[in-house]
Amino acid sequence: MLLGVNIDHVATLRNARGGVEPDVLRAAQICIDNGGDSITTHLREDRRHIKDEDVKNIRRDIKTKLNLEMAMTEEMQNIALTVLPDAVCLVPEKRQELTTEGGLDIAGQLDKGIKFVKPLIDKGIEVSLFIDPDEKQIKAAHKTGAQFIELHTGTYSNAFGSEFEEQAFNDLKHATEFAHSLGLQVNAGHGLDYKNVHRMHEIEGLHELNIGHSIIARAVFVGLPQAVREMKELVK
Repeated sequence: MLLGVNIDHVATLRNARGGVEPDVLRAAQICIDNGGDSITTHLREDRRHIKDEDVKNIRRDIKTKLNLEMAMTEEMQNIALTVLPDAVCLVPEKRQELTTEGGLDIAGQLDKGIKFVKPLIDKGIEVSLFIDPDEKQIKAAHKTGAQFIELHTGTYSNAFGSEFEEQAFNDLKHATEFAHSLGLQVNAGHGLDYKNVHRMHEIEGLHELNIGHSIIARAVFVGLPQAVREMKELVK
């Protein structure tokens, strides 16, 4: 499996003081130098952490895959079509949430999804939909023409170590198998950390894990290079 490192919370720390430190671009380069296979940034509509310039600078200066998480809005589509990241991941977004809560309901907005995805694919951008491990959502994702889904692992992560872990894990495993049967490639992420990520190896065919908060939190104590290397060792 590949490791995509989400650096949103480097920007969160920078924005707390309104200055330029820590440098988001430098953080992205450190992640790549220490085993990260791609960089993920979520350009939120309220710009609470990653800013437009961060995305442009990473696209210009960091020689690796850029995965842009974004809401399914016209503004974000225009940004993606201008910046041309290697991949986009379409996520649900609520202005009041602390972090993304649950997967995108693409089944409930399929026509919009089909129209939204096509221009991105036409520009050579890989498209992924961040969805719950639910067959209805997977079928809808496939109908949009997207090449990937990213399974929301938050339920599994929250259940890890409890009596509900096995059911949540089996939901991810079944969803991956079902998605593969439709020809979709599968990524996963949300809430994965140094304690629970090992079980992702039990799911055959996962392409990439996108992990952010736990890596940045670990970096506070051991430094970003070591935090990335430790996670890479668990993921590879």
